Amino acid sequence: MMMASQDASPGLGRRRFVRGASAIGAGAALGLRGRSVQAFTGTGQPPALRGQQFDLGLDRVTVNKTGTPSWANAINGGVPGPVLHWREGDVVTINLTNNLPVMTGVHWHGIILPNPMDGVPGLEFPGIQPGETFTYRFPVVQSGTYWYHSHMGYQEQKGAYGALIIEPDDTPLIKAGRDYPVVLSDWMDGDPLTVASELKQSSDYYNFWRRTLGTFVSDARQSGLGATIKERQRWGDMRMDPSGLAEPTGTLYTYLMNGTPPAANWTAVFNPGERVRLRFINASAITYYDIRIPGLTMQVVHVHGNDVVPVRVDELRIGVAETYDVIVEPRENRAYTIFAQDVERSGYARGTLAPRAGMAAPIPAMDPRPLRSMADMGMGMMKKEIGASHANDTRIGGIMGMMAPNVPTSRRVGEQPMHPNKPDNPAMGVEVQSNAKMVSTRLDLPGDGLNLLNRRVLTVAELRSVHAGVDPRPPGREILLHLTGNMRRFIWGFDGKKFSEVGPIDVKLGERFRLRFINDTMMSHPIHLHGMWMELENGGGEHRPYLHTINVKPAEDVSLLVTPLATGQWPLHCHILYHFEAGMFRTLRVLPA
Repeated sequence: MMMASQDASPGLGRRRFVRGASAIGAGAALGLRGRSVQAFTGTGQPPALRGQQFDLGLDRVTVNKTGTPSWANAINGGVPGPVLHWREGDVVTINLTNNLPVMTGVHWHGIILPNPMDGVPGLEFPGIQPGETFTYRFPVVQSGTYWYHSHMGYQEQKGAYGALIIEPDDTPLIKAGRDYPVVLSDWMDGDPLTVASELKQSSDYYNFWRRTLGTFVSDARQSGLGATIKERQRWGDMRMDPSGLAEPTGTLYTYLMNGTPPAANWTAVFNPGERVRLRFINASAITYYDIRIPGLTMQVVHVHGNDVVPVRVDELRIGVAETYDVIVEPRENRAYTIFAQDVERSGYARGTLAPRAGMAAPIPAMDPRPLRSMADMGMGMMKKEIGASHANDTRIGGIMGMMAPNVPTSRRVGEQPMHPNKPDNPAMGVEVQSNAKMVSTRLDLPGDGLNLLNRRVLTVAELRSVHAGVDPRPPGREILLHLTGNMRRFIWGFDGKKFSEVGPIDVKLGERFRLRFINDTMMSHPIHLHGMWMELENGGGEHRPYLHTINVKPAEDVSLLVTPLATGQWPLHCHILYHFEAGMFRTLRVLPA
């Protein structure tokens, strides 16, 4: 398998930059030509398509993202595919031709539409066979920032995705002089099936930051030999590693911004004093990003396709499949770096905001790598976590972050105490590696590695919808799902069961219910519900934010209100592609009222 290496050390940033630079001219050097090769263009956006009828083709092509040619699943020849612009109130028609050697189907992520148009092969429609054209046709009933992607196998990992922008049918609330989609993704040259097989054989296959004898000695000096041995034994009993926040990482991936690697310097142009709207879309298969623009404050104004009361931040974390729109107002005639580091601090995507193309700003060093504690795992609160000092006190997880003196007090608004799980935990076994003993609502915590930084970081507890919710009814019942898994065997599911072992969850059309998740695993999971909104219960009352994806942190207990809008079987799944394919998938079957 061909792999693109990304060194995690900030001191090796130049090596990463040079590798990306070599890729820029590699197509010409190798004599590659024709429409089968996608070249890097630092200032180029993916092409934009507007109107009510769209013709899209999925093709197997050759691209070069790393200096090594590799195959990709391109939409209209590009990775990403074209930016689709729709308008609220229109009826759109999309003719999708499958030129791949395998079946496909495209999902319109976050879009409210009839079930057969949602695009999941084998569940909502038969799928699109090689050589066939399928026509999607449905009314557009919303506006905002969304995206689209293949929902078949691992096709999304190899390039089958693109941005989707829907203009409102009236005067937009958010006004900006410039408007740019910023699609983040994790590119790999190899075959995702090989990666899935390697993870199944050894879930830490790509984790090159496991604790060593050296860290054991250092921890023992800090906390005592007995405490260190006990802490290591607890992790060993759970068969987990506190360094395994995500898999794979930059050891495999090259992180892209609008299809370009860091050295290509994708650029968004502005005039000093303009309001610039950046529509961040995380189209990655597995990667979470922490986004900041050094020297600029970001106003978060739009989340998951919905306007929110503006929140001023220095940084935000975007989970897989999420979208966050921000407004920035650069007033100086200089360049700014758009910096998106992965949660493992193994690599980054990078672009530039500048008055003209060709400019660049310094690339900041990556933050220290986070390390989870037992408290983060819901295994009890420890006043002094073992090894906490080995990353400048920034890799400690959420519980210690709640007590940090340098975290703004607004970050602690709405804190809830730890409390025991209810006695409905899935039974421990092959498919359930652990149960969090203490869970809490952690909506006011920004996430691992961000809790102790001297920056204002967005939390979902702060999100308030501009508009009041449309369904004021209280929920009639609660549906509780535990997020479960076995990291060592790379098995993932809900309530200790894979998709192949369970049937659908039945609800009625128009029924008001609460959907509650408890995460019993050591991984964060971005849970996506197709075809309907989830209203996050974050203290916002009638102004709860409307979401299509909710990031559930380890040992977190989170609840959302749902009202089904159309009948059919609607997928509910983790949007980390390798977790989804390994079994973390259910369906909500919406029956007639």
